[in-house]
Amino acid sequence: MGRSLVLAGRRCRLEFDFGQQMFAERLGGICRSVWNTGLEQRREYRRRGAYLSYEEQCAQLAEAKKDPYCDWLADAPAQVIQQTLKDLDQACRQHGTWKVRWKSRTKWKPSLRFPTAKHISVERIKGGWGRVFLPKFGWVRFRMSRPLGGAVKSATVSRDGRHWFISFLVEDGLAQVERHLHPDRHVGVDRGVVTAAVTSDGEFFDRRHAGTGSLSSLVPPPERNRTGSLIWGSSLRARRNAICDSSGGLPGRRRAPGSVNMLSRRWAT
Repeated sequence: MGRSLVLAGRRCRLEFDFGQQMFAERLGGICRSVWNTGLEQRREYRRRGAYLSYEEQCAQLAEAKKDPYCDWLADAPAQVIQQTLKDLDQACRQHGTWKVRWKSRTKWKPSLRFPTAKHISVERIKGGWGRVFLPKFGWVRFRMSRPLGGAVKSATVSRDGRHWFISFLVEDGLAQVERHLHPDRHVGVDRGVVTAAVTSDGEFFDRRHAGTGSLSSLVPPPERNRTGSLIWGSSLRARRNAICDSSGGLPGRRRAPGSVNMLSRRWAT
């Protein structure tokens, strides 16, 4: 019976220092420039009835790093900008060159993928914190609320609102069965509120909660003190109104969307 290993994702909040945060912003700009330049190259080739492959673009990228006018490309880790070209190649193959969009400086959220596992080291430190070694970043702290639970295969650094996050792709050792053990048998599952799941055989499965030490427990966690929905709605509406309010000037309008995102994430968690 065929089995395939399952890859799971773990998303944690990064704590950059000032220099690392500035470098991440600069690296995001480099990846955006590589994407847009590579897309323009592919479109120009298509106008002439030709195709440009990922391997050819990587070779041209290596030559561009030697140009004094493009020496800023060498500031970025090679695997990150090569992964940008690989993502562009996959997008063009899947959607077509003319349907792939440009990455705008104002609308695009920086995303940096480190696909080489041997260049990524993760260590756990005290107080629910961990640190990860990223090429050209050095050691970066992140909130490690639970163990990653497997070998790290790749890591992606992205910005969401005001904060930076890292997403680990880990191999947790669990195997996914490609063929059902009993293909002649079927079961229905009903998802509810009082009981998490009830099967058609009458078996009840209640929800489990994360306990101390990342262990699963049937005891629910204590209730958190949350702001009432009326106050929450008023606060959110006030932040949204601040976006359209010109009395705060340009700095206020720039800060308001980040505040709305932060409040939305806090309510969701």
